[in-house]
Amino acid sequence: MNASEKEKFKEKLLSVMDQKNHWAWSHFSTGTITRDQLKIHFQQEYAVYIRDFPVFLARVHGKNPPMDVRQDLAENLYEEETGGLSVGRSHPELFLYLMEGLGFKQEAFINVRLLPASRRYRNWVDKITSDGTWLEGAAVTTIFVEGSINDRRELDPASHVNPIDINQKIRDHPLVKFHRVHPRYMELNRAHQAIEGSHRIAAWKMVLNHTVTPTHQRKVLKALADSLSLWLAYRDGVARACKIKPLGK
Repeated sequence: MNASEKEKFKEKLLSVMDQKNHWAWSHFSTGTITRDQLKIHFQQEYAVYIRDFPVFLARVHGKNPPMDVRQDLAENLYEEETGGLSVGRSHPELFLYLMEGLGFKQEAFINVRLLPASRRYRNWVDKITSDGTWLEGAAVTTIFVEGSINDRRELDPASHVNPIDINQKIRDHPLVKFHRVHPRYMELNRAHQAIEGSHRIAAWKMVLNHTVTPTHQRKVLKALADSLSLWLAYRDGVARACKIKPLGK
């Protein structure tokens, strides 16, 4: 795949990520949602992917992809499991610490019962990382699951010109601003700020550099499109469980 073809393929992937957005986020980014609703949301997020994200990475790594991919996956896995590149605690552990800041006990996140659409999305991620090719697994895990609607901006060099004041960003976070979480509990955000930029670049590099045939492109694009469809349904299910509707309705 030459440079022009790679850029066109990248744009197709980004067009999928541009759609990784859900109307309910407006509730979570303002003070309109209750702690009980937040609890439902965070329980599903934790059980669907946060707790086991390192497992997804390990499955893809275990498929023995090319050496440069193995190295990038190993670095990501190391950080997720240990926090060794940032704040020194695993990301699932930091998430539970954040939940403590919201007043939720860790026991509330053990044996979470997944909603039906949550289960379908989780089953898909399990299947693609277990049974798919390493390339499909890497695309779904590192680009889709770990990525967001902000990926286009994250990959733009101009967005990294001005350093972000992480302390101010944490003070402005909805959990701090509206739900009175003390900033000391926001270590997961600090970890993400420390390493997320490099992980986003590595994720896109490993997929773009190794998607070399039209067949590869079709498989990766289908994997991301399927992920998006199941993810949107998953978020719809969480919104229903939280009994929230689009603002203005």
